[in-house]
Amino acid sequence: MATYVKNMTTGSEIRHIAYFALPLFVGNLFQQVYNFTNSIIVGKFIDKDALAAVGATSSITFLFYSLCLGLATGAGIIASHHFGAGRIEELKKSIINSAYVTILFGIIISIISILVARDVLQLLNTPDAIIEDSTKYMRISCAGTVAVAAYNWIASELRALGDSRTPLIFLIFSCILNVILDLFFILVLHMGICGAALSTVLSQGVSAGISILYALKNNSYFRFTKEHFLFDRTMFIQSIKIGMPIAAQSAMIAVSMVALQRVVNGFGENVVAAYTATMRIEQLVQQPFQSLNSAISNFAGQNAGARKEDRIIRGYHKCVLLVAGIAFFMFAIFMIFGHNIVGLFVNDAEVIRIGTNALRVSCCFYIFLGLIHITRGLLNGVGDTNYAMINGLAEVIGRVGFSSILIHIPIVGIWAVWGTTALTWMLTAFASIIRYRKRKWKLV
Repeated sequence: MATYVKNMTTGSEIRHIAYFALPLFVGNLFQQVYNFTNSIIVGKFIDKDALAAVGATSSITFLFYSLCLGLATGAGIIASHHFGAGRIEELKKSIINSAYVTILFGIIISIISILVARDVLQLLNTPDAIIEDSTKYMRISCAGTVAVAAYNWIASELRALGDSRTPLIFLIFSCILNVILDLFFILVLHMGICGAALSTVLSQGVSAGISILYALKNNSYFRFTKEHFLFDRTMFIQSIKIGMPIAAQSAMIAVSMVALQRVVNGFGENVVAAYTATMRIEQLVQQPFQSLNSAISNFAGQNAGARKEDRIIRGYHKCVLLVAGIAFFMFAIFMIFGHNIVGLFVNDAEVIRIGTNALRVSCCFYIFLGLIHITRGLLNGVGDTNYAMINGLAEVIGRVGFSSILIHIPIVGIWAVWGTTALTWMLTAFASIIRYRKRKWKLV
């Protein structure tokens, strides 16, 4: 019997979604605690330029990581459909062939990202004071793209079977290992920013390896025969066909963030540091929304395989209410404690002032961010991955378009950075809801 496997095609919709989302949220929270810790260690024990150097690379590394994440998400969608329909042999073949796709693209992306690191950072107008550290950090981080791809693949496959607990266990292990290595490399070996990057790569690789070994030993759906390992051209192409639009969506979102990062870099080190701090905080804010995204995606995937459209719709409507409550709670927290939270990252008063005011702008728009996540999750889950391209395009248009306009309005100034993000969330949320209401995803 497969460990923690859960069939979500019967029973309470919101209970399944919430039960599935909770381990994801806890895991994502641990991941963000690591990100917080990493940023605090870098900002406090090295200096603010080191923190800015990490931030200057974040949008680029997200671009390369997101390509692999998109392929892993696509693999999970295929697996959830087979699982919901009870097609066990097809499920096992899809797991193996999606692994071939993930490994291949992970290696290719690792090589490319290392080669172009410095050129891309120069193209983004990365300040001279931090470009050397930024290049080192990016090259080491991107060298581990294949490890990131492997972890996201195994986690996505397990979640497709309704198992969100096992990925949580190994994510927590990865985060704890990451923090320990961070402290060791930076405080003991004095490796500086290179130590921070190396700790991330090593912890991801170890976590991916033990996750796969655990699944092979304990999950019955990972019990393969020689026939399952045969290359299946149809399955291989299907994994690419489903995964590439999602990967392209993530890539376009990343490109839009790269474009915004270029605007941020133009305002100097203080704004880069403040932006880095607020990005770390907003990554934490997104965790409950991202957890619901994955939960409703897998819920919708299984029910799409079982041809239960009414359950998908009811689950989505209940998720909208959850998102509204979470957004209001986050709004209150950042309005009251924004200054204290930003102060965790840096000691510089000007950076804290900028970051605090930026958070108070962004938190007014969290409802739109939540709607993006749950609607995107549902559409991906039912197989409407073509919309992923439209969704990504909306983010590109928003971040490039709004930033181009706002930076030329004198009264806006540096707030063009965070105003662009807020307006982009609005635009993308409306595009997502329109797609949902048009019902192009309707099950036949």
